[in-house]
Amino acid sequence: MTDTTRTIPRVLPMPDLRDSFPGPFPASPYADDIEQHAARWLHTFPLVTSPRARSALSNITGQGMARTFPTADLDDLLLCADLFLWLTAFDDAHGEATGARDPARLVRQISESVHLLAGHEEPPAGPGVFGAALHDLLARLRQRATPTQYLRITAHLRDNLFGILWEAHHLARPGHVTLADYRAMRPHTVFVRTLMATADLMLGYELTEQERSLASVRELETAVADLAGWINDLASYAKETAHEGPGQLGLPTLLMREHTCDLDEAFRRASRMCEQRATVASARIAELTAREGPLADHARAAKSIASSYAWHIHHSRYQM
Repeated sequence: MTDTTRTIPRVLPMPDLRDSFPGPFPASPYADDIEQHAARWLHTFPLVTSPRARSALSNITGQGMARTFPTADLDDLLLCADLFLWLTAFDDAHGEATGARDPARLVRQISESVHLLAGHEEPPAGPGVFGAALHDLLARLRQRATPTQYLRITAHLRDNLFGILWEAHHLARPGHVTLADYRAMRPHTVFVRTLMATADLMLGYELTEQERSLASVRELETAVADLAGWINDLASYAKETAHEGPGQLGLPTLLMREHTCDLDEAFRRASRMCEQRATVASARIAELTAREGPLADHARAAKSIASSYAWHIHHSRYQM
């Protein structure tokens, strides 16, 4: 593997998504309301202790959610924003390097959450701050979602928790992770499939199981999920390797190892992969929006979700 600990080029090759997901991206008129609510919710449930980190998380979640579902109602946007505040704060507080240093604590934290997701009122030892916040979220979600929507979203939340555990477990020894393994797990650690699972609740449409199983729908969702994880990897690479060193578990590191190439070439390869997935997603969106109905609604939701990930990688959260 090429040593990247001392020299990281100032400008790394990034994907060009302008043909598939050009900006500027539409935003909800409630963007500032969501951000202000997020700050209040994090005050009620202090998942993040640093005022600066709390402000940054409220900003990227509020403004990002406004671009994810720009036509959704305010109450739905607030619920979805809180859900992703919780996931992001959980990952920041307990995942990755923290979980790798203390896996037993990470398992205890995840066990508390799984207990609540399974329908129990509270963990046997009583909820901590993350448990209390999740209890609040699940109660609000049950009020707004159909039983099927609730089960689908909570199933994805369990997948996210497993993904956080998987990533923490492998972080100390990323050489054991294959590119295929990483590609399979990355959508769960970037939370994009969970976000897609909220789309029908947020936008008021419903797909049949037959529609969900269509090849075009599955191909669209997979392409968006891949794109979201990979562009996140590219945007966060410099910051994460500055803190954690070149053993960081991400697409550029895995491509350098698999192709015995340097960092610039790994970024070029990753950028081409992102552009290819963006092209696939764009083609499926065009196909599914050719006629109106739930499939078109779902395709437009997937487009907004992909666009929100393209927007959010330029946020200050990803800067050095």
